[in-house]
Amino acid sequence: YGNFIDNLRVYVRGGTGGMGYPRLGGEGGRGGDVWFIARERTTLKSIRERYPQKRFIAGTGANSSVKALKGEKGKDCEVHVPPGISVLCDDGTQIGELNAAGERLLAARGGLGGSLATNFLPCKGQRRIVHLDLKLIADVGLVGFPNAGKSSLLSKISHAKPEIANYAFTTVQPELGKIMYADYKQISVADLPGLIEGAHANKGMGHKFLKHVERTKQLLLVVDISGFQLSIKTRFRTAFETILLLTKELELYKEELLTKPALLAINKMDLPCAKDNLNELMKQLQNPQDFVHLLQEEMIPANTLEFKDIIPISTYTGEGIEELKARIRKCIDEEAEQENEEYRKKRLLLLQTSV
Repeated sequence: YGNFIDNLRVYVRGGTGGMGYPRLGGEGGRGGDVWFIARERTTLKSIRERYPQKRFIAGTGANSSVKALKGEKGKDCEVHVPPGISVLCDDGTQIGELNAAGERLLAARGGLGGSLATNFLPCKGQRRIVHLDLKLIADVGLVGFPNAGKSSLLSKISHAKPEIANYAFTTVQPELGKIMYADYKQISVADLPGLIEGAHANKGMGHKFLKHVERTKQLLLVVDISGFQLSIKTRFRTAFETILLLTKELELYKEELLTKPALLAINKMDLPCAKDNLNELMKQLQNPQDFVHLLQEEMIPANTLEFKDIIPISTYTGEGIEELKARIRKCIDEEAEQENEEYRKKRLLLLQTSV
């Protein structure tokens, strides 16, 4: 998976409390806490390099003494993590999420200092092993089988420079790019490692790929108009079958993914016969029910993706690229407007009920 890390297992321990002072009823200071704080420009790789032991321990509370009957609290341990982190226990239960820079999450609480309630003996801090699970946050997630031209598309519409080659699985790690518009608006796009049939069952890069789709606001499916074949051993798939298979993989992993707004980019329109293939595909997409029998039963998705737009493009000649950028912008703006409208309605409802 290259140098990109999207999961890190770390040990966290809150500080032990300070000793109490039985003779004068003094209380020891509480142990420090371990906090995760989301910060831009931080990666899990940099955390692993900086803290190879992957242990985060907060400071011990000060003992109670004649000079200071109430001991000082131990020093907190603050760990900076990238936004988009889910913090999970070793058993897989979620402790919390950090989605925006500046958000904080208490990972391990410090122990109480010695006091009358604890017979003046200090308590140990909370200790546990946690998983930091990163899901990329992007406005648009590129979804497609290997070699559909996702990396080429990302390099055309943004300033990202992904590695591109004419064999499957060129992309071994998620790539993030930003589309820059004339009015300085920026939209982030994530090119995610190529899906293959069976990805939902963790084949290929399976869940490593699919979990990143969860955090994107909308999907952009990229499909090769001439169809797709992973290797000599696997079956050839037409563009229509490819769309259904991609939908099925998303559905089997998490049904909610199909509720995201989606666009469809049909790539490699510079190839001969592309126009005929496109006409055929548009017919099939208008009445998918008439053509699903072409696939085996287990490959047919229960729900089909509703595409807001279908844009034929060629990353080789640049055909349709500007139109695609405009459609992405329109789709994102419409979604933001809808969210604002819902928020305004909620606020209005709250005001009405509180009067």
